[in-house]
Amino acid sequence: MLACNDRISKFSGVVRACAAATITVLAAVTFQASHAEANDLIVRYDQSQILRLPRPISELIIGNPSIADVAIQGPDLLVITGKTFGVTNVIALDTDRNVIQDQRVIVQRDEQRLVNMYKGAMRQSYTCSPNCQPTITIGDDPTYFELISKHSSTKTKFSETGAEATPDNGQ
Repeated sequence: MLACNDRISKFSGVVRACAAATITVLAAVTFQASHAEANDLIVRYDQSQILRLPRPISELIIGNPSIADVAIQGPDLLVITGKTFGVTNVIALDTDRNVIQDQRVIVQRDEQRLVNMYKGAMRQSYTCSPNCQPTITIGDDPTYFELISKHSSTKTKFSETGAEATPDNGQ
């Protein structure tokens, strides 16, 4: 009976050690996958960040333009806008095609004022500052996304029409 208990005890110890090792490995992999480096540029989805370069640029390369958009605002000033979630890079070259900067860009959600409402598996996003208003985020319920996009486009058209009509009507 003692030998059987020893085997069970050893087996339980091996199982616990394997489980602990698995958890440690998974935690390390998860940490590495989501860990941002100190020199990474974090840009929020649908927001912009300014990137100043040490010298004037001549050419700009965007690793994945569907993740981030870059606008040149001056000889050494870039504005990077997050378009969707993910990681990409921006490479700035000088007139001799030397690399000025190869900047990794991570686009993330701004979680501070964002509230997600789930209806089953379908998500709807709201920006709350302090009152909650519908907003659209990649991954929202497609019907909700389409409806809010349509409302947003209509509102933008009204403001464009109003801006065009102001000089004529402002007399």
